[in-house]
Amino acid sequence: MARIEGVSEKSGNLLYRAFAWSVRRRLGRDMGPLRGYARSTPVMLAVAGMELGMERAHRVDPRLRNLAELRVAALVGCRFCLDIGSALIRKLGVPESQLRDLNDYETSAAFSALEKAVLRYTDAMTATPVDIDEENFEFLRRHFDESQIVELTAAIAHENLRARMNHALGYGAEGFTEGACALPATQPLRHSANVH
Repeated sequence: MARIEGVSEKSGNLLYRAFAWSVRRRLGRDMGPLRGYARSTPVMLAVAGMELGMERAHRVDPRLRNLAELRVAALVGCRFCLDIGSALIRKLGVPESQLRDLNDYETSAAFSALEKAVLRYTDAMTATPVDIDEENFEFLRRHFDESQIVELTAAIAHENLRARMNHALGYGAEGFTEGACALPATQPLRHSANVH
């Protein structure tokens, strides 16, 4: 259950209403975290700005980017982010085996060498303190140009922000995923009916 009661869907908050319209247009419905963010106009503006900017960052393969974002959600333990992230990544054609093996990617045959390198980078960026392995970074440099590395890094950092805010404020799964849903890194994959 959310720790902060969000604004009403019929709120007079024009910024919230504009952002909610955009989200409904993209996802087909509103989201609990968005209503909570609307409790602070400066936070809502910051979130909207970052979301709009990241939405226009298209240099990294969306499957790799979303895989990294889903890994952050698993590491942080954000149920909302795991739910929506699993739904979004499935739409991109990521196989269920990758959802199932996400937390064991190092030993899984479901991931390519590049996917494993992206996930290692994600793990390193999500850890405290951040400790980037230079050999892994050089592997990424052989596959991505500098703009792509910046976009991937920003996507991972942005998902850390979202996942940590949503987790701390108590936003749980909202039923975006049908079928299998990735779970926190300490738990095995279960079907979404078991996590909602």
